[in-house]
Amino acid sequence: MNVLFLCTGNSCRSIYAEAVFNYLTETRHHAWSAGSHPAGEVNPLTMIWLEKEGIPTRGLASKPWDGLELTPDVVITVCDDAAGEACPFFLGKAVRVHWGVPDPSKAKGSEAEIEAAFASAFSALRRRIKAMVALALDELDPEALRQALQEIHHLDRINPHAI
Repeated sequence: MNVLFLCTGNSCRSIYAEAVFNYLTETRHHAWSAGSHPAGEVNPLTMIWLEKEGIPTRGLASKPWDGLELTPDVVITVCDDAAGEACPFFLGKAVRVHWGVPDPSKAKGSEAEIEAAFASAFSALRRRIKAMVALALDELDPEALRQALQEIHHLDRINPHAI
């Protein structure tokens, strides 16, 4: 299964998701990330956080979504609709779901507050991806998969300890 994690800047959240998904699934499935308006570089705090968590960062880069050489089976957008962020809409044939996560690169405040924002985004995505890879991904039909992925997002937003 090919999974595309999509957001606007492709510098933090979608990078986190790509790295965590590939780390947890090894070679069984594969994820990529991209942005509608990529920042051109991965936020350095994103790389530091991934390395701190023991997740490989080799090959991670901020890139546009229109040049991908794959056809995703699943597209998960991670933009923060609560912040009024414009989230890209993938038009191809794929299971599409939205997992809104606040953008830690926009966090303001002390160093500790900024680090907490990165930790929160990473934790939310890791929980959701762990729940996702626990599904029988190869056995679910597209509609069942879409519903299961939406339920993961819904449960995590209501009670992060539920998944």
